[in-house]
Amino acid sequence: MTALDAAPGRLPPGERIYAIGDVHGCIHRLEALHAAIREDAAARPQARTTLVYLGDYVDRGLDSALVLDLLAEPPALPGAARVLLRGNHEAMMLEACAPDSSERQIRFWMENGGVETLGSYDTDLVDPAWRGRVPDGHIALMRGTVLSHRAGDYLFAHAGIRPGIPLERQDPHDLLWIREPFLGWKGAALEAVVVHGHTPAPKPEVRKHRIGIDTGACFGGALTCLVLEADRMGFLAR
Repeated sequence: MTALDAAPGRLPPGERIYAIGDVHGCIHRLEALHAAIREDAAARPQARTTLVYLGDYVDRGLDSALVLDLLAEPPALPGAARVLLRGNHEAMMLEACAPDSSERQIRFWMENGGVETLGSYDTDLVDPAWRGRVPDGHIALMRGTVLSHRAGDYLFAHAGIRPGIPLERQDPHDLLWIREPFLGWKGAALEAVVVHGHTPAPKPEVRKHRIGIDTGACFGGALTCLVLEADRMGFLAR
């Protein structure tokens, strides 16, 4: 059972969120984390439960294709709602796999983990039909991802937000890519506590304005899940 501590925000009564950090092709960690979530949910039933994935399902790790296969299945927690956010790596992959992609877009993806992702489909750029090796269902899954999700006092976004800009006017590029001035923000309170991935750290980072849960699964760290309910939070990691 997850130990819960005071959180910087609050969810409505009867609601629980499991927010999952950057997977990056680490299928075995994701499967193990799903099992831990099911165990936690069974031990502590809640009226409404949502799984929120923070993006970056692909690249760097060796099993991106299997991760997308798993995410295309029904939710790992039966009866739960599911939200799939887009990460900057899905954005890069979608651009590179488009029929009219440029050499620059393809090269940028390859330099940032695309080589490993194509390898998970048993292909590479030498294959003139490499785009066709990526199933249409995987492309559709990534196109169907969203840039942010709001619940209670929290906003879930892959990278973060730009301070000083209203939430409804955030630039999609910032939601996918921002680091500073968001990470080190010490100014006025933001409109929401932002739950994000994108920037790896050895352990979850909890600040008044943000909770970062990219703990570097593809670099040998854990895959982390943030558990939120009421005004409490806890972590699962595998």
